[in-house]
Amino acid sequence: GEGPAEGVKRISREKALSVAGGRPGAWVVAADTVVVADGRILGKPEDREKAFIMLKLLNGRAHHVYTGLTVASPGGLESGFEATEVTFRKLPEKALKAYAEGGEGDDKAGAYAIQGRGALMIEAIKGDYFNVVGLPLCRLGRMMESLGFSLADQWRSSK
Repeated sequence: GEGPAEGVKRISREKALSVAGGRPGAWVVAADTVVVADGRILGKPEDREKAFIMLKLLNGRAHHVYTGLTVASPGGLESGFEATEVTFRKLPEKALKAYAEGGEGDDKAGAYAIQGRGALMIEAIKGDYFNVVGLPLCRLGRMMESLGFSLADQWRSSK
């Protein structure tokens, strides 16, 4: 079967192509993120009870965040993925339940937002922080440059 890296890459490609088809000549960026713990793929929780279950699975251990990224441009199409290891510190279940009930992770893969209050659950991160947020910016920049986008020109013109 398809692994998480291949899955997020494929989905990001499908998203990009569906938008790019109606916008010839445009630059389109699409991404898809999942969390993988114990070989289980965690997307966005369906409800807050599922969010609590996801957080219990992540509690006190390492997991991986995969983001597939596709850039469609006048110069072509490029797809890739980024993987980052995140370790949660061990928290009491009442803290996890309170976080889940607060709703911050409702629309996030793995049911947490590293860029919000969820940061307080993180003990360590190996890799791209922005990947965990949902858009690996360094990889995005490299992909855009490989398709002919000039960051230097963009920075000069944005003064």
